[in-house]
Amino acid sequence: MEIQPGPLLKRIDSPTDLKKLSREELHQLADELRQYIIDVVSVHGGHFGASLGVVELTTALHYVYNTPYDQLVWDVGHQAYGHKILTGRRDNFPTNRKYKGLSGFPKRSESEYDTFGVGHSSTSISAALGMSIAAKYKGEKDRKVVAVIGDGSMTAGMAFEAMNHAGVANTDMLIILNDNGIGIDPNVGALKEYLTDITTSPTYNKVKDDVWKLMGKLPVGKNFTRAMGHKLAEGLKGMVNSNANLFEALKIRYFGPIDGHNLAKLVDTLKDLREIPGPKILHIITTKGKGYALAEKDQTKWHAPGLFDKVTGEIFKKKFDTPQPPKYQDVFGHTIIELAEKNEKIFGVTPAMPSGSSLKFMMEKMPDRAIDVGICEQHAATLSAGMATQGLRVYCNIYSSFMQRAYDQVVHDIAIQKLPVILCLDRAGLVGDDGPTHHGCYDIAYFRCIPNMIISSPMNESELRNLMYTAQLESNQLPFVIRYPRGEGMMPEWQTPMEEIQVGTGRKLKEGKDVAILSFGHPGNFAAAAIREVKAAGITPGHYDMRFAKPLDEVLLHEACQQYPKLITVEDGTVEGGFGSAILEFMAKHGYKNDVKILGIPDRLVEHGTPKELHQECGYDAAAIAQAIYGVMQVAAIPSGNNIIATPPVLS
Repeated sequence: MEIQPGPLLKRIDSPTDLKKLSREELHQLADELRQYIIDVVSVHGGHFGASLGVVELTTALHYVYNTPYDQLVWDVGHQAYGHKILTGRRDNFPTNRKYKGLSGFPKRSESEYDTFGVGHSSTSISAALGMSIAAKYKGEKDRKVVAVIGDGSMTAGMAFEAMNHAGVANTDMLIILNDNGIGIDPNVGALKEYLTDITTSPTYNKVKDDVWKLMGKLPVGKNFTRAMGHKLAEGLKGMVNSNANLFEALKIRYFGPIDGHNLAKLVDTLKDLREIPGPKILHIITTKGKGYALAEKDQTKWHAPGLFDKVTGEIFKKKFDTPQPPKYQDVFGHTIIELAEKNEKIFGVTPAMPSGSSLKFMMEKMPDRAIDVGICEQHAATLSAGMATQGLRVYCNIYSSFMQRAYDQVVHDIAIQKLPVILCLDRAGLVGDDGPTHHGCYDIAYFRCIPNMIISSPMNESELRNLMYTAQLESNQLPFVIRYPRGEGMMPEWQTPMEEIQVGTGRKLKEGKDVAILSFGHPGNFAAAAIREVKAAGITPGHYDMRFAKPLDEVLLHEACQQYPKLITVEDGTVEGGFGSAILEFMAKHGYKNDVKILGIPDRLVEHGTPKELHQECGYDAAAIAQAIYGVMQVAAIPSGNNIIATPPVLS
């Protein structure tokens, strides 16, 4: 059944239409917008609670500001669904995060209203400041720039760096701090406590309210001049000790906190703040999941719940008749506890992803040995390095794409000092619906060039456990990368005994002739399926699960190069500089001339879609590997349904 927007929302094809509504109609529109998000996400999936929490703010921003001329920058973008719906993408919204459909995040190529592409946190203030500086340079005095950032994203160093600059840059920009106390998991750290103090301090708020009253300026919608606005702001600064407010100390005028769900007050306040020059911050208090009771109650669960019944709140899960493999992240989460129970030196560290990485299990069972540092990947890496100098064995669990932010710290603080930090890269490879900002394409390539690094990837759950066990042994004194994909593995019975793997050794899974497949990580399972497929054509490829991209198993590689004239490499990383490139470098070094075909993520940005769709598009799923085998063996293959039927060899 086609989902229909409400009568007012149905009339809104752009913010121009929004501005035609009366103040009273805005409340109805906000209700319809919230309901439309609930209706669509319940049926089609996507992020949920974040957008519900900013419905009123989104409506007010597009009502007050002249977007897209005025620049609106969203941080991360989980919360931008309402923004997309109000800016001409309402009817296409059901395609959100689907293959070839709308992106789940703001994307410059998708709409002129998406002023800055996002997906990782804490970039909005820097981007908005850059836009504000450009507007000032070009003489666009009437152009306004607004950054919307959550209190979780505000913990990252980049946000502080941007505010430090904004306070002295003398540009006209507004930062909206959307304070709801949660990112994906509950926020942690001193900033959270500080914002709580501001929000709840009766003394601070009484003084602030007295200043508003003294200046005759409770937000009631009256326009006032820039001079009056400047006087008001200076009055606030003079009567509220600026040293008691972090933002004022950074020379950013602070306003708030105000109720982020009071639409009328938001509209009035934003109109007034438009007239106050210079860098400003408006602190609003919101509830993630607002308007859907279950999402308000359990905000982590309802961050991105999947498909659900909007009436009962039942989240639909696939039902299976047989036991299913666990998620790789859960294997990590349970295995680190097993290891920590036997090794008192083991700690876990994650930058704000205890649920996503499943370190939450250790945080519940061993709270003094599992640390969530907030959205601070750089800090997580160097913190782990500092702990390692004292003999601790730290599993630093960071999504592959997020690890890109900590690259410098891995080089300088971990690799150069040869500290045995264990870097567990969750979500390696193509992650699916989140798209190019979240794909873990590059870690093999960007880590392989760093001296002292060990780079490994398991083909299944048992191998993940073995690699985790190996990494924490005293015999290992180097940084140890373990990369694994999002989603389920291959083994329902996954709790196998853990064994040491000699670093830099692979394993021969299958003897063959003429062609060998060298696989790295989980795609080895695709290769195994392809080998079963081509057996009908009388082709018996050899198969090596290499396990390590650095150091390579040179004994196995010499064997493969000497025994098989044709080689196919398979990985879920970029073909440029990745595992396949490492094989070519080995061959060049030793003078081998084998024919080699590299399968993996191509040298282009891969958009969003299901992992299955993207593996097929990028040409390294089982069918593509089978086709590659037929190709190098000069055997034609005719697709037939889901199977591939081989025809006799083509004779030259």
